[in-house]
Amino acid sequence: LLHTSGSTGTMASGMQEKQYTPSLLSFFIYNPTFGPREGEEEKKILFYHPSDVEKNEKIRNVGLCEAIVQFTRTFCPTKPAKSLHTQKNRQFFFEPEDNFWIVMVVRNPMIEKPNKDGKPPTVEYQEEEILDTVYGAVVRQCYSMYKLFNGTFGRAVEAGGVELLIQKLEKFFYRYLQTLHLQSCDLLDVFGGISFFPLDKMTYLKIQSFVNRVEESLSLIKYTAFLYNDQLIWSGLEQDDMRILYKYLTTSLFPRHSEPELAGRDSPLRPEVAGNLLHYGRFLTGPTNLKDPEAKFRFPKIFVSAEDGYEELHLIVYKVECPIMSVSSVSFLASVELTRDFCEQLDSLVGPQLTLLASDICEQFTINRRISGPEKEPQFKFIYFNHMNLAEKSTIHMRKTASVCLTSVHPDLMKILGDINCDFARVDEDEEIIVKAMTDYWVVGKKSDQRELYVILNQKNANLIEVNEEVKRLCATQFNNIFFLD
Repeated sequence: LLHTSGSTGTMASGMQEKQYTPSLLSFFIYNPTFGPREGEEEKKILFYHPSDVEKNEKIRNVGLCEAIVQFTRTFCPTKPAKSLHTQKNRQFFFEPEDNFWIVMVVRNPMIEKPNKDGKPPTVEYQEEEILDTVYGAVVRQCYSMYKLFNGTFGRAVEAGGVELLIQKLEKFFYRYLQTLHLQSCDLLDVFGGISFFPLDKMTYLKIQSFVNRVEESLSLIKYTAFLYNDQLIWSGLEQDDMRILYKYLTTSLFPRHSEPELAGRDSPLRPEVAGNLLHYGRFLTGPTNLKDPEAKFRFPKIFVSAEDGYEELHLIVYKVECPIMSVSSVSFLASVELTRDFCEQLDSLVGPQLTLLASDICEQFTINRRISGPEKEPQFKFIYFNHMNLAEKSTIHMRKTASVCLTSVHPDLMKILGDINCDFARVDEDEEIIVKAMTDYWVVGKKSDQRELYVILNQKNANLIEVNEEVKRLCATQFNNIFFLD
């Protein structure tokens, strides 16, 4: 298995029960049209994890999924099956392109209860703990991430036949599946939103002017995105492209580069001198050191939406980290292979200007924190999401890294948030749902004009009216310029 199952409950007394979180059992991609005749079933399978599963079992599992999809089509031809619930696991089906199916099988969370007299422990599967919306979104994310770096499945088949597609799937998913941490997936995976950094008008205009200058001076650059401390400030990309690129940058690329720095192995705080200007800039993709004569100028290729389908571009990520610990990074997308000259030109143009901008933004960040007051534990925590611009804000999630997503509330409360979100998805009208949890917490969900707000209140003795007033107060202080229907 990919995951070593997380278990809780100490076994010091030998009689404690153990809890196991959801884990990935299998993940496979198939196309039923590639092996239509009997004896050719193996040709349908394009990727299968774990790879050491016996051939006949792979064929049997794919055949079963094919049969389920075909059977459910008889009831609703336009909406094929999305998931199958069984006692031990949950299967998720997704057809991203015609006849290409992705299937993810997740083992349900379970509790292992010890028995007396040396009998084997009793296993209880928690069948209703997994939310279809959350793990369905994870499957769609897998495809979006593949498509970002490789283009569509159909494109690979056109370029080099089924063999090329199989190679690409093996290469990508072998690594990507290791980054899936199913036990920490939650409502944020459903939204797939973007955290925006709030800025005053003057600083925002400076950034817009900086982006325009860079794109004008370096004509190879087609699109630019500007981030500060993992929050987006400016993007020239289509929304759906930015959404998946943002996920890659904030959960994979940035954490991968910041972890060695935090350990002191590769301190970035060595200023470079460009002309007379000092700067702290460097490339996160491409050359690690411009002064190295052996430096490689290979940048990852990504695919973004274009008028006639997709265009292939090179991803340049350039980062400035000042001694005061403000981190600004700019992602550029360029249309052709990039040379040493181009990288040196970009470094000398962007490095000094970005260093100055970073200190301006840091000043704004300090002002924002001063206005928001001292960081004491609030009475409430919330998640906000806007479907129109993908803006997302959470005070529930403390830290999201490549390997883990830390939340400051109990998983049971996160499950209630997911259930409320499912209810919202069923209807188009605006509505509000208030839940009193078993643990004396109140959970409130508001849906209003493409916006969703989820609040967790820790007010044990509050009644419904008081909870409603508290949520109104929160909307007035945190979202004073956003209209929520009462």
